[in-house]
Amino acid sequence: MLFLLLPLLTALFPGGDSDVGFEEPVSFHLVQTSSFHNHSWVHVGSAWFGDLQTHRWNSSSNTIIYLYPWSRGNFSNKELIVSSFSPLIHHSSSPDIFDLQVTAGCELHSGKSWVGSVHVAIQGHDFLSFQNETWSPSPKGGRKAQNACRLLNLKEAYKHRVYMLLSDTCPRFTLGLLDAGKALLQRQVKPEAWLSSGPSPGPGRLLLVCHVSGFYPKPVWVMWMRGEQEQLGTQRGDILPNADGTWYLRATLDVSAGEAAGLACRVKHSSLGGQDLILHWAPHSALGWILLVVIVALALLAGLGFWFRKWIEPREILPLS
Repeated sequence: MLFLLLPLLTALFPGGDSDVGFEEPVSFHLVQTSSFHNHSWVHVGSAWFGDLQTHRWNSSSNTIIYLYPWSRGNFSNKELIVSSFSPLIHHSSSPDIFDLQVTAGCELHSGKSWVGSVHVAIQGHDFLSFQNETWSPSPKGGRKAQNACRLLNLKEAYKHRVYMLLSDTCPRFTLGLLDAGKALLQRQVKPEAWLSSGPSPGPGRLLLVCHVSGFYPKPVWVMWMRGEQEQLGTQRGDILPNADGTWYLRATLDVSAGEAAGLACRVKHSSLGGQDLILHWAPHSALGWILLVVIVALALLAGLGFWFRKWIEPREILPLS
């Protein structure tokens, strides 16, 4: 079932070496979805360095698309012998609808050791996984997963090759990516932040919204505060991508209208150098609205006075008959 996984891994883990130093978490993963609908297969594949997509698979030509000039890592063309990004399974007796999801890759744990793994899901449910040179069935996979793992674990040479790709070649290729793309991957972009109010949660209540956008890298801390006291009712949304590769997040707080004064949104991010962004909530007061109305009224009166003078002055100099 999964014997075509090896060409997939080989395609993006071609070899090479690097001695790049780093402190941040590092990971590289391949993601492939294969769907059988209407008597035909559709395969979608991609590769990710952390949260950044670096490769895409062109299913029509069986070729890998490198999304950045440095996506090949720091290897020469001679070293980078890329095989086709092959689909994972072929079955002439597949059911009418069949979905297979596979994630394979490696990541650095606690800055000390690399861990490689493969996870396979069928119809959206965990089926089996590979780690430490062993295929293991998921508890939800049932007898089919157990039988598949039993057959796969009999193939010692295949298991060892997959293990070496995940535990040795994948980390070296990932370090090569980090080295080749460090100008982009290690950049720091400061966030911009602003406040607004959302739809009222109910009578006498306010929904305070703190928008944080344009930051990179992705990790960020946003919290509504009263002085130094964190407001535990803060609700943070998903961190969403902007078109330029930076990120956006919003944090909301549901409070009574009388408790909004004194609240502030606090933003921590690595690009700020320890200088947090703090935005204080300052709603428009009744006095402010009164002053605005008075200013508008005075402006209208001044305009009317100017128009009246322009209209009446020519008539004052007409000779008496």
